[in-house]
Amino acid sequence: MSNITKTLRKLREAKGLSQEKLARLADVANNTIIKIEAGKNQNPTLDTLKKIASVLEVNIDELTK
Repeated sequence: MSNITKTLRKLREAKGLSQEKLARLADVANNTIIKIEAGKNQNPTLDTLKKIASVLEVNIDELTK
């Protein structure tokens, strides 16, 4: 699942979102987004992934591939 680090950043930047804005829209802590992108959180919860994927308009599989 470590590819989420690159994929999340790529999808977020493609949408023109800052980490802070994505966190706000997904209703997750900004620190959560930062940790996932930094590779410090390799295993975010399914709930967190669902929220992020929803904002980025992708499914969880795309987010974690």
